[in-house]
Amino acid sequence: MASAGSAAKNKTKKTADVPEGVLLGLGNPLLDIIVYAEERFLKKYNLEADNAIIAKEEHTKLFKEIIERKKTIFLNGGATQNSIRVAQWLLGKPSATSFIGCVGNDNMADILRETAKVLGVNVQYQVNEFHNTGVCAAIITGKDNENRSLVTKLGAAHCFTANFLDKPNVWELVEKAQYYYIGGFVFPISKDAIMKIAEHAVKNNKTLIMNLSATFLCKYFSNSDLGIMQYVDVLIGNEGEFLTFAEQSGFNTEDVEEIAEKAAALPMKGHRERIVFITHGKAPIVFATGGKVFRAEIEPIDRKKIVDTNGCGDAFMGGFLAQLVQNKPIEECIHCGNYAARTVLQSYGCSFPETPDYEWE
Repeated sequence: MASAGSAAKNKTKKTADVPEGVLLGLGNPLLDIIVYAEERFLKKYNLEADNAIIAKEEHTKLFKEIIERKKTIFLNGGATQNSIRVAQWLLGKPSATSFIGCVGNDNMADILRETAKVLGVNVQYQVNEFHNTGVCAAIITGKDNENRSLVTKLGAAHCFTANFLDKPNVWELVEKAQYYYIGGFVFPISKDAIMKIAEHAVKNNKTLIMNLSATFLCKYFSNSDLGIMQYVDVLIGNEGEFLTFAEQSGFNTEDVEEIAEKAAALPMKGHRERIVFITHGKAPIVFATGGKVFRAEIEPIDRKKIVDTNGCGDAFMGGFLAQLVQNKPIEECIHCGNYAARTVLQSYGCSFPETPDYEWE
């Protein structure tokens, strides 16, 4: 994690008035491998400039090639774990957040645990003895480093099982939490784990936040037999993901405002109204709830200050969640998300200063 510098060290760290374990994340704990490359590198491995995929056999040599590059950067990662880390950083209260996932029995897992401990995240990792901790290659391209292509080799993360939730110390985290954040990447690994938490959330009037995460995962959200959408209180994704979700859901429109409104209006268990957020880079965020559609501007950042776009979306979610669990207005949740995203843009990967200086005006 990046050093705060002498000025940040003199700041008083604020602590949010939230219960211990208020926010729980379920996702893939990964080690991020960041590399800057040219467009021809993407073509070599059949990758798109701004997308996320699970590694295939054709990508085996990719990991070897980027590890051998001189300027490769290694950081803690995994989209959901990143968001939980950012939320913890902003909340300040030790163990305000928890995270569940699967790792290998290796040094990479030790690094993930230690980093979480220092920050204050209560991690409970299922350990798989036969696979290494997962990794994610983040290939940064574009004139202003604005594009990132993510290639994930799940390793042990792919071995997470729903029965891990039955361990008393793990289920205790589920019971403590009032808010759950789960990315779509968990669906191919353990639908049962997602549904178990979703059922608990509805039964106990708690809040489930989910991220579409990637276009190839939208089929799980649009699957009427699985029926996950009836449990989702807050759904977020980028424009490309929602266009795919809309097509698979039979919305018959490519208008993002209509998509947001229709997604928000999908049937739910319980009596709450769903909120849907559609992001599109620097363009305004479109969000819908209660039959109404709104737009929220993205606060700009000087291009010269941008170091790395990888982790920017994860940081936005972390900032958003940090305010949501404090029952703050949606406008403040978005404002804090923008703050976290701008902060992470100015460093490598999803890293940030020791102490946040966030303020809501």
